[in-house]
Amino acid sequence: MNVGTVLLFPKMETKEPSLRLHHYVGLDVSKDKIAVAVADEGRTKARYIGMISYTVEAIRHLVKKLGGADQLRVCYEAGPTGYGLYRLLKSMDIECEVIAPSLIPRKPGEKIKTDKRDALKLATLYRAGELTPIYVPTEDDEALRDLVRAREDVKEDELRAKHRLTKFLLRNEIKPPEGTRKWTVKYWDWLNSLKFDRSPSRIAFQEYLQQLKEFQQRLKILEKEIENQAKEGAHAPMIQTLMTLRGVAVITATSLVAEIGSFDRFLTPQHFMSYTGLVPSENSSGSTRKLGEITKTGNRHVRKLLIEAAWSYRYQPAVKGELKKRQKDHPTNVLGISWKAQNRLHTKYFRLLGRGKESGKAITAVARELAGFIWAIANESTYGSNKS
Repeated sequence: MNVGTVLLFPKMETKEPSLRLHHYVGLDVSKDKIAVAVADEGRTKARYIGMISYTVEAIRHLVKKLGGADQLRVCYEAGPTGYGLYRLLKSMDIECEVIAPSLIPRKPGEKIKTDKRDALKLATLYRAGELTPIYVPTEDDEALRDLVRAREDVKEDELRAKHRLTKFLLRNEIKPPEGTRKWTVKYWDWLNSLKFDRSPSRIAFQEYLQQLKEFQQRLKILEKEIENQAKEGAHAPMIQTLMTLRGVAVITATSLVAEIGSFDRFLTPQHFMSYTGLVPSENSSGSTRKLGEITKTGNRHVRKLLIEAAWSYRYQPAVKGELKKRQKDHPTNVLGISWKAQNRLHTKYFRLLGRGKESGKAITAVARELAGFIWAIANESTYGSNKS
């Protein structure tokens, strides 16, 4: 493996083990390189160490030069490089945190951005306790999250393919038989029967149609694996428990568990609601309190899942069909929460409509309370209460 260029560092003075000072290390990580800066404990100015290659050997050499594992506190921004560096440092018994980029304080008028400046800024703010770390999933959780996000990506590709195909038909003034709903079996039979006189049109249509079929085939493969994980995976008990809620079937439940990882990190339902970004923003001063649009902070995938699930609470509370099957053999305390959610959220939706709220805003409010019920079920279930 090519180690690359590693800068030589002056050996730092060490105190007696009980008196050792901490070194706060800020790493600006890119695909091939890492910019390194260190802020020593105290009020001294952070110093730039240099640039190293993003390799295991270079990182180990850096750690050896900076001091012992018990002295170092390392941080870097979450980004496309993932959590490999975090796991490597943890394996070396080094304290490391991955920082939320959107929550890093920024000075007004700050116009110059370089790797060196970013590393120095991270080290300085980390020492001051001004950075917000994110939750780092386990490797199993990350694998499950990759699966559900791959399915989400293919679902978006399928929608685009449908739009391309229908717009092609619209341009050519080709309409389905009257009374035929889009994407039903009858509609597909009609698509497969279409003929074109001109070769260019025929080839274009066949490619649009074939692309759509390929995306749908990929969806089947991904959804089959998601169903397997919901039945036999490490998080299967939690997934099955969340599926007792209306609007939370196998795809939604598995996606929620994959994105959240552990519900233990949310001490209250309000904490979980804030994480979803569905709580109103606030601008209050003195006796004046103003609430604005939702914050949209936190995990956008969870927020999207909750809003989609919330639409099912427009309908009258009932336990039948697929929901009844999903609730079979679950404890009464969990089923009680599920039934309470149906009644409360259905009532809330129509109460907000009665006050003149738009349906979209009403659904957002329902989704926020649904997050609270999800938290309650996760903490009420046997699986949730016995997590390590």
